Amino acid sequence: MRIGKIVSVEYDKFRVKLFHNTKISTVNISGKVYYFGNIGSYLKVNNSLGDSIVCEVISVLDSSNDSKPFSEFNLDSSRELIIKPIGTLFKNNSFSMGVGIFPSIYSDVQIVTEENMRTIFTDKEIVSSDSKIHSYFDIGISKNFINYHVDININKLFGIHTAILGNSGSGKSNTISHILQELLRKKNNIGAGIKVILLDVNGEYKNAFNKGVSNDISTHFYKPQISKEHQKFELPYYLMNLDEWSAFLMASDKTQKPFWDRVLQECYRFYKIDTDDSVMQETYINYLRYKLVNILDFIFSRVDSDTANVTSAASAIRKIQSIIKTSFKKNESVNELLSDISFVLEKCTLSYGVQNNNLKIAIETLKDKISFDTAVEVEATKLKHGNYYDYKFLKIACEIVLLEENAKGNYKIYDNTSTMMSRLDYFLDNSECNFMKVENKYSDESDYLKKVLFIDSEDKKQLIVIDSSELSRDILELTSSVLCRIVFDHRKRLTGEQRKKNPIHLVLDEAHRYIKKDTD
Repeated sequence: MRIGKIVSVEYDKFRVKLFHNTKISTVNISGKVYYFGNIGSYLKVNNSLGDSIVCEVISVLDSSNDSKPFSEFNLDSSRELIIKPIGTLFKNNSFSMGVGIFPSIYSDVQIVTEENMRTIFTDKEIVSSDSKIHSYFDIGISKNFINYHVDININKLFGIHTAILGNSGSGKSNTISHILQELLRKKNNIGAGIKVILLDVNGEYKNAFNKGVSNDISTHFYKPQISKEHQKFELPYYLMNLDEWSAFLMASDKTQKPFWDRVLQECYRFYKIDTDDSVMQETYINYLRYKLVNILDFIFSRVDSDTANVTSAASAIRKIQSIIKTSFKKNESVNELLSDISFVLEKCTLSYGVQNNNLKIAIETLKDKISFDTAVEVEATKLKHGNYYDYKFLKIACEIVLLEENAKGNYKIYDNTSTMMSRLDYFLDNSECNFMKVENKYSDESDYLKKVLFIDSEDKKQLIVIDSSELSRDILELTSSVLCRIVFDHRKRLTGEQRKKNPIHLVLDEAHRYIKKDTD
């Protein structure tokens, strides 16, 4: 049944002028009542190929003053609709999202019938006795079509990103629970191979799945904080990449992000100094001597005054000496390094304002102990993503990098990184981040996914609920970012049948609270 004509066509919306005799927003077709004039209802319009473009009503207007120009087309009604194209209903009764060929102006706008909706929403294939494969499930009753049950194709739903939208209290969480329960409680082929990871920000999904969904589907409940009803959730900080650290520390891309990259590299090297492997430790202690000499060379190349040289050098040496004394386990190699530093520090003296090159001679003596080729090789070795490093050395690494930049004359570096340092203190000192401060428990991302999320594991826990209700927005944002990225990276490494066999679905409850809008 026709209700009006298109009077304006734009790339993302059409303007519809209703017929004069369209007085109300309901029509009766074959005994069924259809609503068409309310927001969210559906209409259709044919293009030049005869295919129907299905549209959603997004605006209702009153244009009393503009009715005269359209009186020849019986369009002198004061009511107008703005409709948004959604997809195309082809002549062979198939439907796909998107529009290829747009309608022309003055094309007839018609009611979308129940038969059309059944074609759009339903792909009902009878479950054969051999495969028992389900192709659809019932999601609920349509608000626009009275008593019409909406069926959704399982492959189409889980093959794309899906958003469940609504006001507070409208039943978004209930809908998610219903979808998962509907799928996982089928009698045959109940979600074979499926893995669902649900980030529960309100702590309400445990009630929905506490008793399990079926005998064949196992569930697992995590919580970052200690709880009797949940397993403790862990997300190691060393699995974070540079982008995730930068986002958490609010680091700018041009200056602060490269600074933090250097901090992570130095942190990894300091961790290696504190290792029990004597050969490895000696290599990295040699690198620390090399780093000290470089800092002193920067100071001498920048300042001509003996007084300024000695003062700056003594300050840098004391800082490094303090770091080594308080941060590393004492052994023969570390004690020898401290002895070398004390020797150089003793030469940081002046006699009547003159230094007599004593400090430079001490530095040259220290250089004789350095294997420069080995040090350069260590400096060229980069921390591989996922390798363990001790977070306790992050602050120390920051101090060394700041010291080096200051020695180069970059005096603004302390001001430029003050926000980052405050955010780092938040991570180091806040008990809320304890679930991330995990020791060297997981060798890499794959090992973590296997042990925590049971991906590629013999223990087939298929529904994993992570209760994040007690996490602040910053930590929640970081947690969701790291989780989604490592799962996505894992999926990218799979090919062919491996990717098809074991799908992973991430459900981010209340995602608008912690997923940043990309302003770039």
